[in-house]
Amino acid sequence: MNGALLVAGTTSDAGKSVITAGLCRWLRRQGVSVAPFKAQNMSLNSFVTLDGAEIGRAQAMQAAAAGIEPDARMNPVLLKPGSDRRSQIVLLGHADGEVDAVEYRQHSGRLLDVALDSLAQLRREFDVVICEGAGSPAEINLRATDIANMGLARAADLPVIVVGDIDRGGVFAALHGTLALLAPADQALIAGFVINKFRGAPELLESGLRMLRGLTGRPVLGVVPWRGGLWMDAEDSLALDSRVASGGLSGPGGGSAGTDVLRVSVVRLPRISNFTDIDAIGNEPGVLVRFASAPAELADADLVVLPGTRATVCDLAWLRDRGFADVIAARARKGLPVLGICGGYQMLGRQIDDEVESGAGRVAGLGLLPVRVEFGAAKRLGRPAGAAYGAPVTGYEIHHGVAVVDGAEPFLDGCRSGAVWGTSWHGTMENDSFRRAFLTEVAALAGRDFVPAPDTDFAALREARLDVLGDLVAGHLDTDALLGLITGGPPPGLPVIPPAGGLLAEDSPAEDSPAGDSPAGDSPADGELGS
Repeated sequence: MNGALLVAGTTSDAGKSVITAGLCRWLRRQGVSVAPFKAQNMSLNSFVTLDGAEIGRAQAMQAAAAGIEPDARMNPVLLKPGSDRRSQIVLLGHADGEVDAVEYRQHSGRLLDVALDSLAQLRREFDVVICEGAGSPAEINLRATDIANMGLARAADLPVIVVGDIDRGGVFAALHGTLALLAPADQALIAGFVINKFRGAPELLESGLRMLRGLTGRPVLGVVPWRGGLWMDAEDSLALDSRVASGGLSGPGGGSAGTDVLRVSVVRLPRISNFTDIDAIGNEPGVLVRFASAPAELADADLVVLPGTRATVCDLAWLRDRGFADVIAARARKGLPVLGICGGYQMLGRQIDDEVESGAGRVAGLGLLPVRVEFGAAKRLGRPAGAAYGAPVTGYEIHHGVAVVDGAEPFLDGCRSGAVWGTSWHGTMENDSFRRAFLTEVAALAGRDFVPAPDTDFAALREARLDVLGDLVAGHLDTDALLGLITGGPPPGLPVIPPAGGLLAEDSPAEDSPAGDSPAGDSPADGELGS
């Protein structure tokens, strides 16, 4: 077997990442060697590979579903927004400059070449490559410079399925409209649809499925039911809305060995990054996590977390403007726990010198840790290892700011002062023994009768959720049809749907300029950068 498939979506957060992961896990179970691929990703949730390359966190998760080590070629172009209009380009795992929307268009040709080369290499090494699109392929204002969706599909001759989120409403219009806005040559690659996040009686959908097929000439290849609590390494802050709406993350069942619940509030910074650091804490029985948008939401927290950010100085100013800084400082004076991770750690220090990320120069930090931070042009990427609380700890680091500690108790690569901890390492809470010891101390300082469950295995929980995704694919998608697309490509003679399908080639924007990349990714800032 040798083939590929592109999973596109009607919107960001429609389910492309989880369907891609589910397909990878299902194919792996069939004995197929499979790799994930996302040509261009816009995300502030990233990961570091064993060889020190930065890629999207979702592609690392999909690689785990495929049973392989993540590789920079699986996400050759990563965009990390630093403001509404500027993003850092990470090319094959390493920073390659910052651009705004206009400047980005000038890079699209070379980025497409890198993406196509990466995809070709993966296709030579694996039986199947499951590609994930970005945002929506129907962002027609960005089509001329797209490499993530139909630009990639056209250049590599990939069959495409489109995923729609029925939980948002309007899924039939979204699926039909996505197809109808595409140029004829793009429509020729759209081979079917998948409806995601369905709640209710499947028979109620039948008339709509029949009508959609009649209107488009393409089948719905499956209806995937709603499954809560999958939290699969989300790419963007849109996913936080569903977590907050459902009360935040919670443990897999039961409670702690004590009598109290442990409450964790994570400050929802405007440019929050790597909020997946909190997933392992949120999956401890008896721990409740919420993402706080107002200082009042910290009032009953036993632990406040300042997470990573792509814009440390700007988000620090936001903390002060919104009143978070005063609340956090008051907590520290009372001896109530505060944890800073990466950018959050930098904010907790006394001073930040930043001529790189913000260009603000010297800025006063919150002064809760004896730390001075200086930003350098080179980004630090690594997979460090150490120990704390007598437990081994591994993590990963992604930062321009370098912290220098002056006389505090060591904590991993950072430090601790009273009930305030800071570290540059991401992913530390995935170490079970360390996480339990840390939460035990947090509970003691907060005066809570909370004892972490002794047998929570985060790696096993993640594997179990990947297995659920594989089960959803096996149980609810037409896998025979999908295999046919993977090995044989899109079927010939698919009908062209108006209105865009009725345009003459010379009238179609997609035909007027070469395919390239756009910042059409999975972030609320996509439209700003691309407009």
